Amino acid sequence: MSDRLFALRLFTRVARTGSFSQAGREFRLSQPSASRIVAALERDIGTTLFTRTTRAVSLTEAGAEYLARIEPLLVALEEADHAARGTGEIRGLLRVGLSSSFAVREVIPRLPPFIASHRALRIDLLMNDQRQDLLGEGVDVALRFGLLPDTSATARRIGTVQRMLVAAPAYLEKAGTPTTPADLADHAIILGPTGLDAGAWTLRRDNQVVIARIESRLTISANEGAIAAAVAGLGIVSTGRWGCLAEIKSGALVQVLPDWQMESAEVHAVFPAGRATKPAARAFADYLARALSQR
Repeated sequence: MSDRLFALRLFTRVARTGSFSQAGREFRLSQPSASRIVAALERDIGTTLFTRTTRAVSLTEAGAEYLARIEPLLVALEEADHAARGTGEIRGLLRVGLSSSFAVREVIPRLPPFIASHRALRIDLLMNDQRQDLLGEGVDVALRFGLLPDTSATARRIGTVQRMLVAAPAYLEKAGTPTTPADLADHAIILGPTGLDAGAWTLRRDNQVVIARIESRLTISANEGAIAAAVAGLGIVSTGRWGCLAEIKSGALVQVLPDWQMESAEVHAVFPAGRATKPAARAFADYLARALSQR
């Protein structure tokens, strides 16, 4: 990669992260090195792109205009390189934002064929159970569940996850096994990240729809924590089938109210707004959509 092209890519990451240190880490540079490269770019252009203080780095008006013009060109260049190769080979860096549990249980086990097909591609998995700032963290594609908030980002549905209620056999032996949705009101409830509405769960059987009112004394922001709590016998949890399949198979958890269905959650590949989608991000979403359909 030419020095100028490298400097342009570094500039866009400093602009999006607001930090020479963070952008430098992404490019395996020290903060001083990242700052020197951008300063040299500013000298070449003949204008100041950033306002620097001890507390923050922010774009100048000229810098914001430059960013708006440069980002589409960088993506277009990557598209052109990809098309010129004509081999389907994808290169560069792909940053994927996703929850830790979904990464460990579903995505990473499916990565080997994709990595083997694209040996010149580097992949950063940004595993976080909280939703990432796509532009600020330089995420090329994020995997998200359920309803998406109003956003200008582009989203593509790549699968559907069936949600279910599960609990440890020991808990059910002690507290009793619910036979109707109304029985849930008398049980300990664990709210995990897929618990959705904290006050009620909607269940369906045939043409019957029941809204079960629930109260929880334990809320856990990560799916792995919620599943661990259920295995420990702390109550009933709502989770995607993928999130507890191993525990169901081992007998550590069993399904509660198996005759009733919870609302399923769609899985979306979300691409950041304001810039063209990387070929690598499209290829990854295509691959994962096929892989998830074969579960």
